[in-house]
Amino acid sequence: MVVKLDDVKRHPFVDAFVAQADANLAALGYTEHGKRHVGLVSSIARNILLDLDYPERTAELAAIAGYLHDIGNSVSRVHHGPIAALLVAPILKEMQMPPAEIAQVLSAIGNHEEETGHPVNAVSAALILADKSDVHRTRIRNKELVAFDIHDRVNYAAVKSSLEVNKDERIIRLRLTIETEICPIMEYFEIFLQRMLMCRRAAEFLDCEFKLDINDTQLL
Repeated sequence: MVVKLDDVKRHPFVDAFVAQADANLAALGYTEHGKRHVGLVSSIARNILLDLDYPERTAELAAIAGYLHDIGNSVSRVHHGPIAALLVAPILKEMQMPPAEIAQVLSAIGNHEEETGHPVNAVSAALILADKSDVHRTRIRNKELVAFDIHDRVNYAAVKSSLEVNKDERIIRLRLTIETEICPIMEYFEIFLQRMLMCRRAAEFLDCEFKLDINDTQLL
């Protein structure tokens, strides 16, 4: 059966797991990880592969993986990638997705965390790039500047974020606009350097270079 993203979104367990994952992270003081985040990651992951002329079905699997990648947070923040993969498997099996496609989605979801993950296929690489590029003010729950930690400051300072794919030059570029009076650029690297290095590996898997521009200056 051809399972599409819209089918996955309508599944009651998916809806419940996404909501609970975001609620858990809200209780722990993390940035937004709900439908806004997973929806954006899903869309970006799909577009990366389409822009690089991957088959539409591969791009659809990346979109599905993007929407499902964080539901492991409904159980625990620690190892939420592999947990999400375990939660996803029976859902996709119930929906009669072919085993080979399920395997691609699971491998992508299980490898998206920077501490342990690696780009193991095109779906995985697209998910990593899409997930790690979502840095933006709209993810902040706590609007009181006085209470911000470094993660809040970095996200709140990011007023514009876009991931661009240049197929001809084989470059994937993350462009950020950061209000440096809120967060010095060095603080971005303090918490996100590992993520950017993971993005570099993901881009290389897709036979591309990864570039980072902050305030119109190329830094990677």
